[in-house]
Amino acid sequence: MSAPATDLKPSAGAFRQKLPGSVAWHIGSLLILAVILYPVVWVIGASFKESQDIVGSLDLFPGDPITSNYSRLSEGIADIPISTFFLNSLLLGVGSVVGILVSCSLTAYAFAKIRFAGRNLLFTLMIGTLLLPYHVLLIPQYVLFRNMEMINTYTPLLLGKYLATEAFFVFLMVQFMRNLPKELDEAARLDGCGHLRIYWSIVLPLCRPALITSAIFTFINAWNDFMGPLIYLNEPDKYTVSLGLKMFVDQDAVANYGGMIAMSLVALLPVLAFFLAFQRYLIDGMATSGLKG
Repeated sequence: MSAPATDLKPSAGAFRQKLPGSVAWHIGSLLILAVILYPVVWVIGASFKESQDIVGSLDLFPGDPITSNYSRLSEGIADIPISTFFLNSLLLGVGSVVGILVSCSLTAYAFAKIRFAGRNLLFTLMIGTLLLPYHVLLIPQYVLFRNMEMINTYTPLLLGKYLATEAFFVFLMVQFMRNLPKELDEAARLDGCGHLRIYWSIVLPLCRPALITSAIFTFINAWNDFMGPLIYLNEPDKYTVSLGLKMFVDQDAVANYGGMIAMSLVALLPVLAFFLAFQRYLIDGMATSGLKG
C-alpha cells in the first residue's frame, strides 16, 4: 500500500503567522532605503534651485525649477572652462589606472609566483604599510617633492602609482594569482617560457577580474581625490574637478551653491558610467580573489 502524498504547500495558518514579520521587514527596509537615498534626492532637487533658496529650505524639489545652474557651467569658473577640470581629472584617473595595473601586477606576480629570499618578510612589511595613515606621510612626501622641484605638477600624484605603493591592490592581485592552477606555470616552463612570458600570456589574462576591480577603485579614488591636488597643485588651470568645485566660493565668501551642486552631479557621471560598464567584473573579482593563499 503506497504512502499518502505529502502536502508541500504552506498552510494558511503558517502564512498568516509569517505575514506580520514579512510586512515589518519590508517596511524597515524601505525606511532604511529612504534614509540612504534622501541626500541624493536632495542634491538633485537643489541643483534646480536658486543659490539663496538652497540653504535653509526644507523642500526637496522647488516649485519653480530652473536650469540656469547647468547652463552657466558652460561659462566656466574664473575664466577657466569646466572642461579643463574634467580633462585634468581624466588625465590623473587614466594615468593612475595604468600605473596601478602595471606596477602592482608585476609586484604581485613576484610575490605569488617567484620564490626568493625574504619574500614572506617583504610581503608582511608591505601589508603593514596599510596601517600607516595617509596624513603621517603627507609632510615628508611634500618636503621631498618640494626639494625635487615637482610642486605644481602631476608627478607627485602619479609617481607612487608606478612604484607599486598601493599595498591593497598588490594584496588583491597576489591572492588572485595564488589561486591559479600551478600546472599552467609548469606547462609554460616546459615549453621554454620565462617569467615575463608567463606573466604576460598566462597570468594577466586569467587575472582580468582582479585587474578590472583594481582599475575601478583606482579611477574612483583618483577622480574624487581632493587632498592630493590641494597640496601639490597651485595654478587653477591645473586643478581637478574636486578643486574646481572649491572655486565656486569666491574670496568674499559668496557661494554659488547652485552651480557647485550642479557641477558635482555632472562630475558623478564619468564615475557612474565607468562603474556600470565594469560592475560585473568588479563582482567577479571580489568573489574569486578571497583571502586564501
